[in-house]
Amino acid sequence: MLDIAEELHRWVEQGRDFAVATVVAVGGSAPRQPGAALAVDSEGTAIGSVSGGCVEGAVYELCQTALDDGKVVVERFGYSDEDAFAVGLTCGGIIDILVTPVRGGVFPAALAAAVSGEAAALARIVSGPEDLLGQALLVHPDGSYEGKLGGHPELDRTAAAEARALLDAGRTGTVEIGEDGSRCGQPLTLLVESSVPAPRMIVFGAIDFASALVRVGKFLGYHVTVCDARPVFATRLRFPEADEIVVEWPHRYLESTEVDARTVLCVLTHDAKFDVPLLQAALKLPVAYVGAMGSRRTHEDRNARLREVGVTELELARLRSPIGLDLGARTPEETALSIGAEIVANRRGGTGVSLTGAHTPIHHDDTPVTGHIASVA
Repeated sequence: MLDIAEELHRWVEQGRDFAVATVVAVGGSAPRQPGAALAVDSEGTAIGSVSGGCVEGAVYELCQTALDDGKVVVERFGYSDEDAFAVGLTCGGIIDILVTPVRGGVFPAALAAAVSGEAAALARIVSGPEDLLGQALLVHPDGSYEGKLGGHPELDRTAAAEARALLDAGRTGTVEIGEDGSRCGQPLTLLVESSVPAPRMIVFGAIDFASALVRVGKFLGYHVTVCDARPVFATRLRFPEADEIVVEWPHRYLESTEVDARTVLCVLTHDAKFDVPLLQAALKLPVAYVGAMGSRRTHEDRNARLREVGVTELELARLRSPIGLDLGARTPEETALSIGAEIVANRRGGTGVSLTGAHTPIHHDDTPVTGHIASVA
């Protein structure tokens, strides 16, 4: 639900009644992961998606029914060999959809947190006793929580602890706990949706390729910073879409700014006096991805310089060079696309190979990825 939080927050402020259908479990080649949502208001306006189009019509009707009767339901959709015209996923997967009429509770606070960029987790019961379906807690980073799941008094505390663990990792997923809050009682399944600030993309080097990469980074949902030591190049006029523009030596800025396991660093300076101290620092950080622009010859020379300043072989092994996937890129926009594609592949566990003729999964599990670092001809 939090992936459409901005529009839903506006609906709340306008006092509009609505129902939300959320993917809570998937199997096989399902097109959307848990947390994907479609919402319908009392006037019939719809936003979001739960299947990329396969079952949207049926889910839309479920939302309208929930608005009318106020009931929470869970519905399963999957492909049927017996009835090819039945409502289902033509891709062959299975999805479970939780449909909830939203009328108060912790939902407005969860939406407000998501829109403002605050870290919070929304935990909802998606399987268990019918009277508990859809009950929700809003969990904060310090472990405090709002709302009540009902049932045993230990249930809220255990659910909050589980949700906080997923929030700390910035993940959305499901967990099972007992109805009494232990691991032994009748099991309940919770969907925990984590809302965390946008991950950072820091682009070092205010060149034409960087301008294209900023646009790709914003499209992928990153908070994008451009850093360059040369004030004549690092300007708002050249990078109007960047969230931040910093005039500083790259390695000094990297040492002074906050990064985390979701941060991607793209080094496009293509100059040893900038690259070497910057990569020396970057290769020691637990970030998700680092890229450094340069030809294969430049890469070999840069590696030699990095070894001279004490960078270990284990650290160098994290460096991927040249940066990006092999798309035959020539223009700044094409190169930015190849870099963005590699960032997505690393983030989602993809191979980067063509799906045509491949036997790899189309949709990968959404697991946290850490420590991949890259360098473009």
